[in-house]
This record gives sequence, structure tokens and C-alpha cells, in this order.
Amino acid sequence: MAGHSQFKNIMYRKGAQDSKRAKVFTKIIRELTTSARISPDPESNARLRQAIIAARGANMPKDTMERAIKRGAGGEDTTDYVEVRYEGYGPSGVAVIVEALTDNRNRTAGEVRAAFTKYGGNLGETNSVSFMFDRTGIIRYPKGKINYEALFEASLEAGAQNIEETDKGYEIECTLEDFSTVRDQLIAKFGDPESAELVWKPQTTALVDEEKATSLMKFIDVLEDNDDVQTVFANFEVSDEVMEKLAGSK
Repeated sequence: MAGHSQFKNIMYRKGAQDSKRAKVFTKIIRELTTSARISPDPESNARLRQAIIAARGANMPKDTMERAIKRGAGGEDTTDYVEVRYEGYGPSGVAVIVEALTDNRNRTAGEVRAAFTKYGGNLGETNSVSFMFDRTGIIRYPKGKINYEALFEASLEAGAQNIEETDKGYEIECTLEDFSTVRDQLIAKFGDPESAELVWKPQTTALVDEEKATSLMKFIDVLEDNDDVQTVFANFEVSDEVMEKLAGSK
């Protein structure tokens, strides 16, 4: 599946960047605080539950996580964050979707636009590229502790569309509508996943060479270094060999 390789490559690259713990924590804390305003109870608040899974996956200390939830639930953090999506074409004409959580739309839009311009891209209107992606849920479990057959059976029973084996684990794919049900049923059987998130999965991907990949990765790094940017999705694919070169050059 073409899109699957893209996820693997993105995860590989993100793994190499996880030393930027402060940046990762900043983004997750913002999501914990914002989602906790709806309700501090993860059982009734699917968005908060998702943020807690992300926090645990990033090895965030429990007290840091609890403080963020308390700030949001108690109204101590009154910053008004809004969700914004930006779409456009990056270097080499690659379609890019940027999801942000910001307290200043003008600032974030200006910074995202500047990144697109710097790398020869073009920021477009909403829905200018999202039609080339599917909104879908991806749940990841590590290998080792879970029996593949049991996970496969439970995933299909819960309503998942597909399950893929990667080098490090398993990726369960499900529709946007079934995401919460599949995630919660798998958590009940196998415990917390490594991650559970809604993604923009490209319908098709274009394989890019090392030169183009270098520029694309720099562009995406600039976007991800922005505190307001939560996630970045793109419809390109890079070979494992090129990814290893790029990871080694950091």
C-alpha cells in the first residue's frame, strides 16, 4: 500500500527528531489543556483520551500531564486556542496539509506561509489539496508483547479496515467514524497503544529522490518546529535507503 510506506518513513524521521522533547511536550501540553476544557474525564472525552495516549507515547511525566489537564479543566489557562488547517503545495509540487492549534491566526498563517514561500511552495485555500487525502484513523502497537493473530482478529471484529506489519510494530487503520470504537475496544483488550491518531492519508504518493527529499525534510522540519503546528502530512514517499542517509546527516 503506497500510503503505508509514507507513514513508515514519516515515523522513522520523527523518531530521529524525538530528541526535541521540549517541542513535542509543548504541542501535547497545548492539546491536553485545550481538550480538558470540554471535560477532564478521558472516558467521556475522546479528544482528551487521544491526547493522553500521545503524552504517554512521548514518555511525558505523569505529573506534567496531570498539571496540563488540571489547568484546562480548572480554567487556569484562559488562552483561546483554535484549530486551523492550512493546505498547499510544498517543494517539488508535493501536496501538504498542516494542522495547527493557535491563539493567533494571523501570526500562525504568516509563519506557515513564510515556510511555504521560502522553500518554493505555495499556500492555497482550504480544501485545495485535502481531496487527495483520506481522513482516517491509525492505531499503532509495538511488536513483542502482542500476538499478531489476536490483534488482527480483534481489529477486524472492532471494525478496522486494515492491519499492517511494520519493522517495529503493527498499524491498524480504520475510518474516521469507527476510530473511537476500534481504539477503545483494542485498549480494553491490549492496553494503551503506542499512538492513536487521526491522520490525512494520501490516496497516492510520489517517490522522491535524495535531492528533493532533502529539501522536503527541511521544509517539514521548519513547519514542525513551529509551536503552533501540531501535525504535518504530505503525499510523497522516500526509500528507506534515502531516509537512513538523511537521518545520518542530522
